[in-house]
Amino acid sequence: MTAEDKAAIRAAMRRARREFAGPPLALPPMLAAWLDARRGDCGIIASYLPIDGEADPAPLAAAVIGRGWRLALPHVTTRAAPMRFLRWSADAPLILGPFGLHQPEAAAEPLSPDIILTPLVAFDDQLARLGQGAGYYDRAFAALPGALRIGIAWSVQRVPKVPVDPWDVALHGVVTEHGWIGPGTL
Repeated sequence: MTAEDKAAIRAAMRRARREFAGPPLALPPMLAAWLDARRGDCGIIASYLPIDGEADPAPLAAAVIGRGWRLALPHVTTRAAPMRFLRWSADAPLILGPFGLHQPEAAAEPLSPDIILTPLVAFDDQLARLGQGAGYYDRAFAALPGALRIGIAWSVQRVPKVPVDPWDVALHGVVTEHGWIGPGTL
């Protein structure tokens, strides 16, 4: 597939997610079991604040934080610089970053997440993900190969086939308003 194919999929899926009004997402039983198996071994979950119709990961992040995990949010500066994950809590300020992102201040503590809740534009049954196009998450995935990569999306963002480039990193699963999409175990 070509760059034009990706652009067409992005346009259609952005429109679909903006028009879709899904219910709040719930923590899938499989992910809850994975977390419960690690009780006492709390880690770091990276989430995001949704923009442009993205599915809101807040209920999932809250369920994980309720189990003692710490929260990080992405922080972006320039297209060339890697995205960092910075510690954040609800009482800390957010600043406006590139692309309309609300993110922690640059001086916040950098963290290395164990779970990355990931926004996306489209996904397929092979767990390929089409993002916004800047490659921030694919570069983060490559730098954090041990992190559990979970896409957060509406079911209307599922497509038959996502165009994949050599640098694209697949997800471990996707959570939609219908639940978990992915392998039966993590």
